Amino acid sequence: MAYDVSTTIEIAATPENVWEVLADLASYPQWHPVYQAVTGQLAAGSTLTITTTHPASGRAMTARVKVLTAEPNTELRWVSKLAGVTISERFFQLSPSAGGTALVQAASYRGLGRSGNRVMNKTVTRIEDTFAMINQAIKQQAEARYRAPG
Repeated sequence: MAYDVSTTIEIAATPENVWEVLADLASYPQWHPVYQAVTGQLAAGSTLTITTTHPASGRAMTARVKVLTAEPNTELRWVSKLAGVTISERFFQLSPSAGGTALVQAASYRGLGRSGNRVMNKTVTRIEDTFAMINQAIKQQAEARYRAPG
């Protein structure tokens, strides 16, 4: 079963400025609400190591994801696999808007369970809430660091 999650936010900064926030992996521990550390190179084919906290247990977890797309000012996309099977594909898409930048953060998850399952519905809602928190943190960083012209 596949689940798709998508959130969007308007940011009063240029796509270039928003990309700088996304691409500054070393600063994630200072502002990111979920990721404690992200290491690696933002280049297609490279691997990022993401350290995060498990939402239920609070324990540190490490995930390795393969970067599919790292198109400056436009898109960051990665995939995670388990035993060679894709379990999630996530992307951040930036596009110019009247107010600065429209940021879409979305993901597809496979193998999580049956749709309509109450536990899965709660999990998807928790993912959506987490994406909204991450979008807000990116917005705050981009707007604090830079202002869109005009």
